[in-house]
Amino acid sequence: MKLIEHFVNGKIIPGSSDKKGKVFNPATGEQESEVRLASKSDLDSAVEVAKKAFESWSLKPALQRARIIFKFKELIEKNSDELTKLIVSEHGKVYEDARGSLTRGLEVVEFACGIPHLLKGEFSENVGTNVDSWSIRQPLGVVAGITPFNFPAMVPMWMFPIAIACGNTFILKPSEKDPSCAIRLAELLSEAGLPEGVFNVINGDKEAVDAILENKDIKAVSFVGSTPIAKYIYENSAKNEKRVQALGGAKNHLVVMPDCDLDGAVNGLMGAAYGSAGERCMAQSVAVAVGDIGDELVSRLSKKS
Repeated sequence: MKLIEHFVNGKIIPGSSDKKGKVFNPATGEQESEVRLASKSDLDSAVEVAKKAFESWSLKPALQRARIIFKFKELIEKNSDELTKLIVSEHGKVYEDARGSLTRGLEVVEFACGIPHLLKGEFSENVGTNVDSWSIRQPLGVVAGITPFNFPAMVPMWMFPIAIACGNTFILKPSEKDPSCAIRLAELLSEAGLPEGVFNVINGDKEAVDAILENKDIKAVSFVGSTPIAKYIYENSAKNEKRVQALGGAKNHLVVMPDCDLDGAVNGLMGAAYGSAGERCMAQSVAVAVGDIGDELVSRLSKKS
């Protein structure tokens, strides 16, 4: 059976842990591969690699970093069918939905290609008597992303392209339920010319997450997932003096007005609530019917079920 391992320092490595997780094909319900789950020492070793890589990567001119990102963009486009099929095989999205999510991630890669302009600082002369004000933008160091199962390409690509374009090095801990896409993206980054150690993928479970939160050399953490885990990530990142964004679930409301196009509202509600099997951060979970339209709305919705 295929064994999915880690990507550290520009190559696939097994790590030191023998703990493994199962990866299923949702279309068949059958296990198709295993993924090796990292130990704390595996994560700490990857951070040391990223910390070393930061010394030279952070000194590269932004234009040189952007050229690598631009090459990465070309490789994603060239290999989009392969990446889409990886998402389909492990997450279960239909092909078009998976391809759409990859495109949304690609948009951020395209944005990162313009990083030389975005990193410009500011200078204001004589803001006070004989006082000038200026600002510069500098990379933090090693940063990490902890990403969910529902968008194995899009959410990681909302994090690492900007982070590495800005001169940081990156540790990605993808969902252990669908890890193959992250590994392939790491390989494409290497093919694009990204130096070894700048982007690393550590597969794991809670042990790997806790190791990220506790490691003093990781300066910032970005998380997308459930609300309880978002609270856990935020609290423990703050305790360890890390910059953190922790994005959890939301209770999204759809308001149905009494003068609406009811058929259009019903179709929109069904798509917003159940599209992608409801596995979207902004999936609509509450419909508020205004006035006396509620009974007719429920009647038409019931016919769609």
